[in-house]
Amino acid sequence: MSAYARAAHALGAEVSGSDGASSPYLARLLADGVLAAQVGHRAENVPAGDGVELFFSSAVPDTNVERRSARERGIPERSRAELLAELSALKRTIAVAGTHGKTTTASMLVHALRGAGLQPGWLVGGSVGGELANAEWGQGDWLIVEADESDRSMLSLSVEIAVLTNVELDHHATYASLAELREAFRAFLTGPRWAVVWDRPELLELRDGALVAYDARQPTLTDGGSRFRWQERDVTLAVPGVHNAVNAAGALEAARLAGADAELAIAGLAGFRGAGRRFQLLGASVSGACVYDDYAHHPSEVAATLAGARTLRHRRLLAVLQPHLYSRTASLAREFGVALTQADVIVVLDVYPARERAEDHPGVSGLLIAEAAAQAAGGRPVYWLPTFADAAPVLTGMLGEGDVCVVMGAGDVDALGRSLVAR
Repeated sequence: MSAYARAAHALGAEVSGSDGASSPYLARLLADGVLAAQVGHRAENVPAGDGVELFFSSAVPDTNVERRSARERGIPERSRAELLAELSALKRTIAVAGTHGKTTTASMLVHALRGAGLQPGWLVGGSVGGELANAEWGQGDWLIVEADESDRSMLSLSVEIAVLTNVELDHHATYASLAELREAFRAFLTGPRWAVVWDRPELLELRDGALVAYDARQPTLTDGGSRFRWQERDVTLAVPGVHNAVNAAGALEAARLAGADAELAIAGLAGFRGAGRRFQLLGASVSGACVYDDYAHHPSEVAATLAGARTLRHRRLLAVLQPHLYSRTASLAREFGVALTQADVIVVLDVYPARERAEDHPGVSGLLIAEAAAQAAGGRPVYWLPTFADAAPVLTGMLGEGDVCVVMGAGDVDALGRSLVAR
């Protein structure tokens, strides 16, 4: 939503807004002169006068006090998908879709196009790295957006180049089955002129039209980075893991279709140090352990993140997971437990509920994942520490010189990570 606020401001709108809690995104919106967002939802947050439209995210129910106030005044209530559809129609749009890797791949694409001098705009779910915000309207022809399947908003976009990274069932409250999700991605790939798709048969068959298959074949993993060949050229990355090499290959193919010079695009990627909350180094603990924050909230993402962390020099690898959503926890607890066993020490927190309510999911908590991890860990220590207050002192006492600690989740677990960093 903060990305859309930036775009609306750049296009001349007067923008206001509110959120349930403070965050670095709100602070940066204020610092950049976009808006002073209110913390907490109140009827008086809705601006007075005519010409007002209210846009809401999929996490905001129709019982929200600001939405009720808008209805009482006859103010249009519009979903974020509608706003994104309007914005994507104003420029030539590259939309990055998939269950995993959207933010990183889109951020890589931003750096590739900027490196090639194309001055793209972008609307991305996290900071794209390099001190850049999560959105900019840009002076060039192209707009890079994340196409989100969680609320089907990806089907509202006007897209010229589509990128599909992968397809796994993640949003169990939206899709009843993997087959239903695949049909949604098939529909997404129907309209664009070009589709850039990870080279897997089950993904390629979702596209009927002009298609570019991508992959990073046999990348060489280095300490915190990788090297691979693309279009007969060498690509060097400063972000770890095989998954990031694959992400980079997809970004480079999309950049090529957008008209970017290949060498300049590769050079732009070489300076990419990661998107916000995507294996982001927060700092060192008092004892000298490196603390990273990652947005991983699906077993495949957890596994990929920990595999990337293994490429760093380390004494021990500690994984701290804050599960996101009760529905996902209930459906994938065993898979989460297995993914976490790549770490030497495992810590599981309680569920970050987001838009869900605990009373609608009786018996579901992070303990399900902790138990699954304990069963699969082969004797390695697994800690069930439900709250930050439980976890912070245990982790502080546990971390030592040379350890790498990764806190993971799509909730507010980054706050726990920051509390572990030396003050």
